[in-house]
Order: sequence, then C-alpha cells, then structure tokens
Amino acid sequence: QVQLVESGGGLVQAGGSLRLSCAASGRTFSNYVVGWFRQASGKEREFLAAITWSSGRTYYIDSVKGRFTISRDNAKNTVYLQMNSLKPEDTAVYYCAATTSPTITAWGTYHYWGQGTQVTVSS
Repeated sequence: QVQLVESGGGLVQAGGSLRLSCAASGRTFSNYVVGWFRQASGKEREFLAAITWSSGRTYYIDSVKGRFTISRDNAKNTVYLQMNSLKPEDTAVYYCAATTSPTITAWGTYHYWGQGTQVTVSS
C-alpha cells in the first residue's frame, strides 16, 4: 500500500522559513513525479512544485520561484519543500502527491496523496 506522509508544517512569522517533508513508502517511485500542492481556506487546490523522482528535474509555478525549493533524497524516499521568505498569503494546508501522468500541474492527475500539513504564516 502506497503511503505519503507530510511533516514540517507549523506557525511561522512572515519572512521566516519552513521545510516540509514528504516520506514515501509502499512502492518504488522511480517512474513517478512527486508534487507539492496547497489549499487555502475557501480556495482551490494549487500546484506549487514538482520533481521527477528518477532525474531530479524540477518544476515550479512562477509565484514561488526563488522562494521555494523542491528536492529529494532517494536513500530516504523523501521529497522536501524548502520555503523561504514566507508571506501570510502562503497560509494553507500543504499536500504532497505522486503521479505518473505528464500533466503534473493538475491535481486530478495525481494517484496518491498525503494527509496534508498546516502552514500558518503570521504577519
């Protein structure tokens, strides 16, 4: 059974940093892309970044380029999202997910999801 477990969320002041982790288990993810999404209260789920497990190629939406960095540790089967210069508008539940689809920005194409971790940025 595939499991994705996020951790690392919390409360941080504006301008601060957090590193989210997504620990994967249950199968080999070499053919997968792992993405990070977030969903703020009352808003749609939003794609943030993704990484190809095998090659490490990364993808970002423009609004987080330069602030967020996605990376992976193959030995630990873990994907990270380093978030710097956080803003109150970054407040949301953050999810990691895995897909084999080439359409990596659409949440509906992801097969597996974690339970989410809350990030709250105070002003």
